[in-house]
Amino acid sequence: MKKTYKIEVDCANCANLMEQATKNTAGVANAVVNFMTLKMKVEFAEGAEPKQVMAEVLKACRKVEPECEIYYE
Repeated sequence: MKKTYKIEVDCANCANLMEQATKNTAGVANAVVNFMTLKMKVEFAEGAEPKQVMAEVLKACRKVEPECEIYYE
């Protein structure tokens, strides 16, 4: 399953760090963060629950960019 989420991030480097943090989160098969459009596309692993995975993604992203936001609800 693939979903697209609106994000808030201040710089392109932070967006790249968020992308890597998302890719390293359990339940995520692949992720792409686009700083220009402020969107995050996430492909979930089979059987993963998107809301639970996205809560973990947000925690991981806030470790690299404390003021970022992901709108997943």
